[in-house]
Amino acid sequence: MLQEPQQQISKKGLTVWRIHGVIQTVIVWLILALIGVLTYFFDWYSWIYIIIIALAVIEMATAIFIFPKIKWRHWRYEVREEEIELKYGLFIIERVLVPMVRVQHVNTTQGPILKKYHLAEISISTAATVHTIPALTEEEADALRSKISALARVAEDDV
Repeated sequence: MLQEPQQQISKKGLTVWRIHGVIQTVIVWLILALIGVLTYFFDWYSWIYIIIIALAVIEMATAIFIFPKIKWRHWRYEVREEEIELKYGLFIIERVLVPMVRVQHVNTTQGPILKKYHLAEISISTAATVHTIPALTEEEADALRSKISALARVAEDDV
């Protein structure tokens, strides 16, 4: 088996994922508040409120603090001459090898939250799938996009 990928995404990616967790938590809390209001009008048991509050706290802790840290710790990538290796996951860790000869194009994407933290993500497209490397610094993303593009051209010429 190949050695583990060595490159890690930016530590700022952890902050970005936590911001996404806050947004997700607000949406979940609004839904749970709506359920709480509905249970009030239907005169349901008071223990339902305790369950709703417990679910809200658990969701907040996992979405903002626990899951982003686990995802960041597991995310690794490596670009080699013959392939790109990705390793990521939350509970189930996936390792993906993308052969350079299969790479069709490489995109760099930067949304408003990533832009605020000077980060970008790279999407590597093959005929069948799109693989993404999230939370790279802008400079690293540009350099990686150029490197993958050059290696994919060389791999295509060799075929």
